[in-house]
Amino acid sequence: MSKRIVIDLFDGTEELDAVGPWEVLSYWTQTYPADGWRVDLATDDGQPRRCAKGLQVVPTAAKAAVPRPDLIVEPGGRGTRARLADTDHLRWLCDAAESGALVSSVCAGALILAAAGLLHARPATTYHARFDELLALDPTITPCPDQRWVDDGQIVTAAGVSAGLDMALHLVGRLAGPGRARQVQDGIEYHPAPPTWSTPTHH
Repeated sequence: MSKRIVIDLFDGTEELDAVGPWEVLSYWTQTYPADGWRVDLATDDGQPRRCAKGLQVVPTAAKAAVPRPDLIVEPGGRGTRARLADTDHLRWLCDAAESGALVSSVCAGALILAAAGLLHARPATTYHARFDELLALDPTITPCPDQRWVDDGQIVTAAGVSAGLDMALHLVGRLAGPGRARQVQDGIEYHPAPPTWSTPTHH
């Protein structure tokens, strides 16, 4: 049976926070099925969601269809505010963590992990403008504003938006080896260094 990855999707999800990791993780799981992993974009009820900038996304599953995920990716976006008060969702996160799931976040998704108590006394990163909110939720967190992602064992957090791609590749490397991560990186042609804006091309 495949190990299961759930990327949480809610109204107001920041698009790239979810779709970036989806691209990395779905390329991995679909191109290398023998690795034994499967990824789903999941909503609470299995119905589509409208993201922060208007993209409407049809999920591949409802959360109830994946009762024991092995890895969770919690994205950010303005919709995180509602998630912070969603006790059912916070309990789902905690139950998954207690069952041994690896829990990760992108951008302001770290706020949801903090609200669930999963970042207590841990180092973490988030979107650069959200550290005050993060520490207000749990002042025991050690902020890491200069890191693209922070791996603290069971909990992995990524900085803002595009950092989710970096974190997802790190997770592939952690779960399937660095060679596989390099294959996925080549497969999606994600080679951001040097950034394109630093090397203008003249025609």
